[in-house]
Amino acid sequence: MPDYEYLHKELAKPNVTLTLLYYEYEASCRQSGTAPYSYRTFCRNYTEYAQKFKATMRIRRKPGEIMEVDWAGSTLKLIDRDTGEFVKAYLFLATLPSSQYSYCEACLTMKTEDWIRAHVHAYEFFSGVTEVLVPDNLKVGVTKHKDYEAILNPVYRDLAEHYGTVIVPARVKTPKDKAAVEGTVNILSTWVIAALRHEQFFTLEELNKAVGLKLAEFNRRPFTKKYKVGNREEGFKREEQFALKPLPQSPFQMAAWRTATVQPDYHILVEGMFYSVPFQYISSRVDIRLTRDLVEIFFKDIRLASHRRHYGQPGQFATLSEHMPESHQLYLSHTPETSREWAKKVGPATVQVVEYLLTSSRAERQALNATCGSRNWRRNTN
Repeated sequence: MPDYEYLHKELAKPNVTLTLLYYEYEASCRQSGTAPYSYRTFCRNYTEYAQKFKATMRIRRKPGEIMEVDWAGSTLKLIDRDTGEFVKAYLFLATLPSSQYSYCEACLTMKTEDWIRAHVHAYEFFSGVTEVLVPDNLKVGVTKHKDYEAILNPVYRDLAEHYGTVIVPARVKTPKDKAAVEGTVNILSTWVIAALRHEQFFTLEELNKAVGLKLAEFNRRPFTKKYKVGNREEGFKREEQFALKPLPQSPFQMAAWRTATVQPDYHILVEGMFYSVPFQYISSRVDIRLTRDLVEIFFKDIRLASHRRHYGQPGQFATLSEHMPESHQLYLSHTPETSREWAKKVGPATVQVVEYLLTSSRAERQALNATCGSRNWRRNTN
């Protein structure tokens, strides 16, 4: 006979349902070699049904069209080995509405880095990409939101461009925009979070290994209603996997975004290094995209410049000559050879003057400054 006092206590805990408790009860009966009660008998004294129906438009999703993502409302727990204190872990969820096939993983934060990394893992788990990505109205994904008009987090936008998908955020307070994952949040909260409530984990790797096992059980769990397929995994393999777009050949490289003002010397300062921008944008506010190897500079979504990223001693400059004003380009291009070539094109008298300047000056830069002055004088008098 089930321990009803224990069941009452367990039902008071978040995400624990009679279905889960019956599943655990049935498993314990198999281990002890006793016959379990039927589900109806088990539930009779614990369930009161009060069903309220609302008119809902049913939208059939075509295979490979949408991936819905969200964080579970409840959290998992890790134990700090040193202090013994509990550390929260957050459950990321991704669902394909057509087959209801799902992915989840535990993360230590809900910040952008973990949010993006979990998306990458979801695409790898599904071995493909959907046409549309539907996230919740989260700041890590959407910085501003009004109906279907959204301004996306730039890192999230990078992710979508890399995978060739379109992000359509769910409207605020409109859960039906994301009905599949909202339902999955509740179910997986039971089959993962609540099911692991008695287990202890000391590392994220240990926790995610257990989460993965529960996820596999969830995807292979038979549907309670009769469908063409027996479970989510079967439905995915038979009816949806073929419709996904292939993964990109190169892995996604997460970028960091910064903003800066172009300085009077037409450079921006990024983490101690200086990178040039076309001089016409002096004093402009620009956006900077940083990857491990590259620095890209944008003004109102127009790319102005791209530089290899510098590391090491602060104060290094990356300067492209085409970003300079003409006078600066002329100054930079001045060498004794270019000065002599210019003089030959002008005439013999100019050759004599330039040669005198180059040979009579003690410092080369002083001589080049003098020849530069001669060139400027000739250009202004012609």
